[in-house]
Amino acid sequence: MDHSEAPVLEALRAFHDRGYVSFTPPGHRQGRGVDPRVLDVVGEAVFASDVISLNGLDDRRMSQGVIQRAQELMADAVHAEHAFFSTCGSSLSVKSAMLSVAGPHEKLIVPRHAHKSVVSGLILSGVSPVWVSPHWDAERHLAHPPGPDQVRELFRAEPEAKGMLLVTPTDYGTCGDIRAIAEVCHEFGKPLIVDEAWGAHLPFHPDLPPWGMDADADVVVTSVHKSGSAVEQSSVFHLQGDRVDPNVLKAREDLLGTTSPTSLVYATLDGWRRQMAEHGKDLLTAVLAVAWSTRAAIEELPGLRVMGDAEFTGPRLAESIDPLKVVVDVSGLGISGYQAADWMREHQRVTVGLSDHRRVVAQLTTADDQRTATVLLDALEALVRAADTLPAPKPVDLPSPDDLRLETAMLPRDAFFAQVEQVDAEDAVGRVSAEMITPYPPGAPAVLPGEVITAEVLDYVRSGLAAGMQLPDPSDPDLDSVRVVVRER
Repeated sequence: MDHSEAPVLEALRAFHDRGYVSFTPPGHRQGRGVDPRVLDVVGEAVFASDVISLNGLDDRRMSQGVIQRAQELMADAVHAEHAFFSTCGSSLSVKSAMLSVAGPHEKLIVPRHAHKSVVSGLILSGVSPVWVSPHWDAERHLAHPPGPDQVRELFRAEPEAKGMLLVTPTDYGTCGDIRAIAEVCHEFGKPLIVDEAWGAHLPFHPDLPPWGMDADADVVVTSVHKSGSAVEQSSVFHLQGDRVDPNVLKAREDLLGTTSPTSLVYATLDGWRRQMAEHGKDLLTAVLAVAWSTRAAIEELPGLRVMGDAEFTGPRLAESIDPLKVVVDVSGLGISGYQAADWMREHQRVTVGLSDHRRVVAQLTTADDQRTATVLLDALEALVRAADTLPAPKPVDLPSPDDLRLETAMLPRDAFFAQVEQVDAEDAVGRVSAEMITPYPPGAPAVLPGEVITAEVLDYVRSGLAAGMQLPDPSDPDLDSVRVVVRER
């Protein structure tokens, strides 16, 4: 295919050049109705490029196939048979993929460290999860993708499972063995869905971990807004083979997606695909060099440790890592990752994507270069100098891997929609949770609807909250009380 094409961008330019006067949404009419005070902050160009697809980018019959052509080009660029754009992020895309494989009360193998969007999909669909434990590093309190032997064991024990969902890379950049797991799934005649939200860039460079489509996955979901250059909410789900019907997948997306998609997502997805097809390898070669030099420079700072293959890969750990995820252990400074992230934002105007009880994670993309890397290094160097002035971090009661495996008493859907009550946290132990309790990021729930709450996990999330952990889900943000299923009398 000719990847110099950009159908959405070309249609958007034509809309501007032809001077259409619209009497359709969006109501701001390409910015003419927007408060000047808004334009002063956001800019006129954002609104000028916010055009409806139907009778905007295309005609009323969508006969020009603008979006379809852009999706075909995306599929070709990343070696997929089909690609579908999503304007509601990978949270919607992964739900669509799950619903295309399993329906209400059917089983799906799901890793327990899956993102909260996966759990939302279970709640919406009524799919029954067959949980597979991640490879758990108890020393570092990190979860990595499970291995093929675990998957084979579960398919043997649960032959009615309709397929599997795998999460790789993780928020820490650790990757599972997609090809080996795909082989196991296909051995049983089942499809593999890969939630590869952090891996949109992987198809475009040989020195990065394997890309799901190249590793024989059936459906792969990516968030281009995370590691690519598209606006927030830009996601693509890709399909190959005949284990998942493309018409079914698209119908599930239509069921969940918006009927008013924004051209800003479509246009930036289209433009990013063109950029990566034409220049992706060179752009990624450059940022990989920056990543390796930055990692080495951080290693020279006292009290900091950059985590890599030595910590992440090996038996019962991860298969590979994405070096563009720079995971920095700050515990040698006597502070927590929460403190480090807050201090750098306040004092250095540098933000990081993830922080936990001992680490911060800075992600590099093709937008980064030596200048931005130097800003990160300067901020970390300043943090090292200031660490002694920070108070001792509040302790987090970290449970063992065994303590993190909670008993499932009800389907997530059944518990979420059950009759519920709010009880004091101390009284929630032994009760069935009716809500998610999710450290965010990375967004993998510690407690799911339907699971029996234990003292160990409750102590973990409550102490984490006190130490700086973000918990967006609980109905009581202070976690003094918990939403649980009412007991039958």
